[in-house]
Amino acid sequence: MTRVRLLYFSWVRERIGCAGEEVELPGAADVAGLIDALAGRSAGHAAAFADPARLRAAVNQQYCGFDHHIRDGDEIAFFPPVTGGR
Repeated sequence: MTRVRLLYFSWVRERIGCAGEEVELPGAADVAGLIDALAGRSAGHAAAFADPARLRAAVNQQYCGFDHHIRDGDEIAFFPPVTGGR
């Protein structure tokens, strides 16, 4: 089992209904697998993770691709793409 801490920001948090959670996941080897597993947790999770192309992820506060390997104890954040400007 892989135990991770999840953080949700912006509309991801709004759809899921919480800012974060700790979960144990069997066999979620990378961020893409984690997204697939999370989408089945609730209707809110399904809505938040319905289109992964609209999401960005960070593992242990470092931006990463969805192919990033997850390890026990990681902190994983999901958020929409960040924009800047005035």
